Amino acid sequence: MNKTYQLKVNADTVFESEDLLQGDINVSRVNESTYHVLKNNRSYDVEILENHFTDKNYTVNVNGNNYSVNIQTELDKLINQLGFSLNSTKQVNSIKAPMPGLILDILVTVGQEVAENDNLLILEAMKMENNLSSPRAGIIKSINVTKGATVDKGLVLIEFE
Repeated sequence: MNKTYQLKVNADTVFESEDLLQGDINVSRVNESTYHVLKNNRSYDVEILENHFTDKNYTVNVNGNNYSVNIQTELDKLINQLGFSLNSTKQVNSIKAPMPGLILDILVTVGQEVAENDNLLILEAMKMENNLSSPRAGIIKSINVTKGATVDKGLVLIEFE
């Protein structure tokens, strides 16, 4: 079973790996980051200048020209089509009550800047105290509850700018 990869070069040109591998191809490793490629009787000197393996971004030099290359597997393409991304920033703009309960304390104020994972408020539910923390860095736009208030599941408690 051949794996198919999509290569995006300089963020605008897209190649499928199976298209690139058609025809006669011979790759020889010169050293750790340099290769000599012979494809359809054409010679290419290829050097990997930067390797960001975790996000699959590379900077390569081919015959003296630099290119930014992003490689996506079939799974990466599916994840993007579904609207998910491992490297995306969190765009949560509000905190909702995860369960019905009582607001024991509010730890932030409107206009306050918070970091990701800062505690925002304490919600008591089923005789347990639950710290609700910030899903992202941001500024508090509004606080829609008061200390001592009873809340239902899904109620918007805090909004971010």
